[in-house]
Amino acid sequence: MKTAIVTGAAGGIGSSICRRLELEGYRVVRIDVAGPDIDLALDITDAFAVDTAIAALDDAPSVVVNNAGIVRFGPLLTMSHADFCSVVDVNLIGTFNVARAAAVRMIADGVAGTIINITSMNGVAPGPNGGSYGATKSAVALLTQQMAIEWGAQGIRVNAIAPGLINAGMGAPIYADPQARAAREGAVPLGRLGSGDDIANVVAFLCSPDASYITGQNLLVDGGVTMSVISRLPRPQSVDSVGTGNTR
Repeated sequence: MKTAIVTGAAGGIGSSICRRLELEGYRVVRIDVAGPDIDLALDITDAFAVDTAIAALDDAPSVVVNNAGIVRFGPLLTMSHADFCSVVDVNLIGTFNVARAAAVRMIADGVAGTIINITSMNGVAPGPNGGSYGATKSAVALLTQQMAIEWGAQGIRVNAIAPGLINAGMGAPIYADPQARAAREGAVPLGRLGSGDDIANVVAFLCSPDASYITGQNLLVDGGVTMSVISRLPRPQSVDSVGTGNTR
């Protein structure tokens, strides 16, 4: 049985990913800082602890999903240095720590593996009062490309998934407000919020042989909301006749 590692596995999107990978036949190692349903309590910002934990696994992982992440909301002008850096430490450096340790183990054991980093639509289109969150997710997207070009020759594919408006994990408190939920659902071209299962389904695809020629990508899974900003802006009907004259 192949092994999969999932960080941020104690709840939200992480739990959905774990369930789906188990259905796909993986032995899943659930990693988080704490939680009743995890297999390994680990601070991913501690590089030595991460290296030690992954080296001690019975088998090299075939799949690694870097899902762990935090956010500290607030305007940049008043955000503390500690809050800004804590998000960088977990989202960017923690992702690097886990991915590198896993890649070292994969290469040592001759495993052609798959690494999937969870980014965010906020790494493509930042939201207000997001602090360093969007910057870290944008950085992880580029880091994914860097890993892909450096580790591809060893048979390791590295991709990222950028969730949109997902009613799970960090997004759940927002959608507990009925007005906020309705407004956000209305902004999504597909007419609904995403779920943890929507992300888990894409994880399963990227781990499968069907994705064997895909690497270095940051796949938006957002129901089309990121690309729909212009469609929600006012537009006079008169402009729809521009350019419809006779052609030669």
